[in-house]
Amino acid sequence: MGFVPDTIFALATAPGKAGVAVVRVSGSRAAEAGKALFGRLPEPRLASLRVLKDQSGRRLDQALVLFFPEKNSFTGEQVVELHLHGSVAVVNAVLRALSDTDGLRLAEPGEFTRRALENGCLDLAQVEGLADLIESETEAQRQQALRVLSGDLGNTAAGWRDRLIRAAALIEVTIDFVDEEVPVDVTPEVLDLLLSVQSELEKEIEGVDVAERIRSGFEVAILGAPNVGKSTLLNALAGREAAITSEYAGTTRDVIEVRMDLNGLPVTLLDTAGIRETDDFVENIGIERALERAKAADLRVFLVEFGDTPEFDLLPEDIVRFAKADTLANVKGAISGKSGEGVGDLIAEIAAKLSEKAGGSGIATRERHRVAMIKAVKALTTAQEIISLGVDHYEIGAEEIRTAIRSLDMIVGRVDVENLLDEIFSSFCIGK
Repeated sequence: MGFVPDTIFALATAPGKAGVAVVRVSGSRAAEAGKALFGRLPEPRLASLRVLKDQSGRRLDQALVLFFPEKNSFTGEQVVELHLHGSVAVVNAVLRALSDTDGLRLAEPGEFTRRALENGCLDLAQVEGLADLIESETEAQRQQALRVLSGDLGNTAAGWRDRLIRAAALIEVTIDFVDEEVPVDVTPEVLDLLLSVQSELEKEIEGVDVAERIRSGFEVAILGAPNVGKSTLLNALAGREAAITSEYAGTTRDVIEVRMDLNGLPVTLLDTAGIRETDDFVENIGIERALERAKAADLRVFLVEFGDTPEFDLLPEDIVRFAKADTLANVKGAISGKSGEGVGDLIAEIAAKLSEKAGGSGIATRERHRVAMIKAVKALTTAQEIISLGVDHYEIGAEEIRTAIRSLDMIVGRVDVENLLDEIFSSFCIGK
């Protein structure tokens, strides 16, 4: 008889007072635990109102309960869900009753999702998409996470894999008949298959950096001389006093970060130290940090006095605004964080530029996806070179194709990912 995992339970909604709290039970004894709490199981996937009682018969709550049979649930196991009144006392009483039930234990962080992976209900990329969906704060993050959770990346990787398997099969058939006359030269078809997959992989690799930015947030640096109004502008963009403003130059000594949702995109605004020559040791450190962050930022906004130009070479996408529009008379391209003049136009321009960047996002969203795809591209490049040398080299070419397939399998968790699982699931809450 094979190993039977423990039946686990946990609160699946956020702790604290709420209108409704959901407790989830998963495992081979979930149905048995449900019957002990509320008697007869409801029909599969149909909610039913039940009175919950502990082992002594004491009433715990009146709840909506659902039962999901094995292979028809999120985890692939028997699952019972209890939709309770969201009282801390009610939840604790039900959790105590479950912990007193033989064969049940409290779930570990991410254990429900891990079981879904182990039972083939989700692939590893979908697990990562679920984690991103839970953490999503903006519309772009939500949409990107849903694409991965829905299986887009896994399905695409499966398509690449199928074509490579086809190519390998053609090569291996030729190897099997190497001493006989093969009626058709498979080399053109094989090379076409390898090149098509490689081209799609290269395009997807280009979009990973943007996808990661959507996950973690784009950075927009505000640069300029001291006392030009950078901190005031940051406060206006953030809608709150995030940075200290003063008439004294050099007030900002470190990079101040403000995270915001800009037209559905996650954006971190950076207020940097004023760029100038100074003998102040601490201010110089702030200026160095400002320059480093500006270099790495996705977009830079330069504030300059009217008639001046930025002290740096501008990139095509850099934005330049004249500062202190409230002291100028109808100057085009001027802005004032103090009066709000031009702030709306600046927000619109930043949003447009970042939206254009976001348009280059692919469905691969993480560095490990990029690394796996780069390995696959390298193997496919080598395979094409070797196969082009002729039939005598097909066996080595076939091995390179198999290397590419194994690299793609890493994306969805088929091979060599065990060391990643603990790290991934530790980021999940206990009820997920």
